[in-house]
Amino acid sequence: MGFDQTYWDKNYSEPETMDGIGNAKAHVKYLKAMLDVEYVDISTIIDLGFGYGYLFKEMLKTFKPHTAVGIEPSEYAFKRAQKLKLKPVPSTHLSLHQMDLLTWAREQKPKGEPFDLAICTSVFQYLTDKELKEILPILSRKVKFIYLTVPTDSEFARQVEDLDFKDEYAIHRSREKYQKMLRPYFTFISSRFLESKHFFNEETTPFTDHLYRY
Repeated sequence: MGFDQTYWDKNYSEPETMDGIGNAKAHVKYLKAMLDVEYVDISTIIDLGFGYGYLFKEMLKTFKPHTAVGIEPSEYAFKRAQKLKLKPVPSTHLSLHQMDLLTWAREQKPKGEPFDLAICTSVFQYLTDKELKEILPILSRKVKFIYLTVPTDSEFARQVEDLDFKDEYAIHRSREKYQKMLRPYFTFISSRFLESKHFFNEETTPFTDHLYRY
């Protein structure tokens, strides 16, 4: 069902200071530059939990995709994001759905065009191991690339120590565990950026610096 307003008021009390919100433009600038270097075109985008919508808005503004989809399970965040002008140009076909990632994955059919780029920021830590194991193989067939951020257990510890912040709703996992779960389906290309193994390998990838593939 997604988190209610209590979660957002507690965890996002100062959104402008948070990663992916206050620095949303920097995130998109980094991603766009990396894709431009390799001449990778992004025409379709899906945000798999857009929250307040700040990063999603900047992605759409920069890439101007012809098709964009956003999902967000929280009714409170969904309604707040709708107040933003998410659609940058009339040519973008944008659809928003109040839906969680697991439900979205279960509704996907084998056939159909994949999205060029998925955005998934601060979502995985709220999903169980069982849910992630169901979602990941489907996700790898439905997106070519994914811009992924998820805090590991060491990062959660630093948040408590440095910021006196504790997310009581999040599941703590190690970096090694996340990498083990992702490795069968995605290749790590760069910081926050993964490539689907369903669509690419070393011979077909548009990313030419193989030194950084793992």
